[in-house]
Amino acid sequence: MRFLTRPHQLPPRVAAGLIILNSGLTKRSAGEEAAQGLHGMAAGTYPFLKDVDPVRFVRLLSAAEITLGTALLVPVVPPLLAGAALTAFAGGLVGLYLRTPGLREEGSLRPTQHGVAIAKDVWLLGIGAGLVVEEVVRDRSRTVVVTRGRSSARL
Repeated sequence: MRFLTRPHQLPPRVAAGLIILNSGLTKRSAGEEAAQGLHGMAAGTYPFLKDVDPVRFVRLLSAAEITLGTALLVPVVPPLLAGAALTAFAGGLVGLYLRTPGLREEGSLRPTQHGVAIAKDVWLLGIGAGLVVEEVVRDRSRTVVVTRGRSSARL
């Protein structure tokens, strides 16, 4: 088995992976009331979720979090794939923070007491974006450049 993750990528992947995996496992046993609350908050921000059954929504969210958390923890999952998935997931959380009334102080990006827990998810966005940027820059630096009929490999 070949690890695709480089050693310096392991700490942020493990930190994010454990938090997201735990969240997904916790949501697996969420009751009707918790499902209604999570769904209500998400549907308020993302109206296309309004017609999804709350229990189904939480089951799907749980499965997505378990999958993403596992992908981050398993070093054979390519960093670009894990980073892109984490960036998309965290982007949704940051969007939730930015669009949900009462999570931010009026006219500011500063969180209210209710918004602190979601505002902190910006670190997930940073980890995901960092993995993606590193892989894109790394791949570009390894491409073959052809100039005036000659080629040279960049490493």
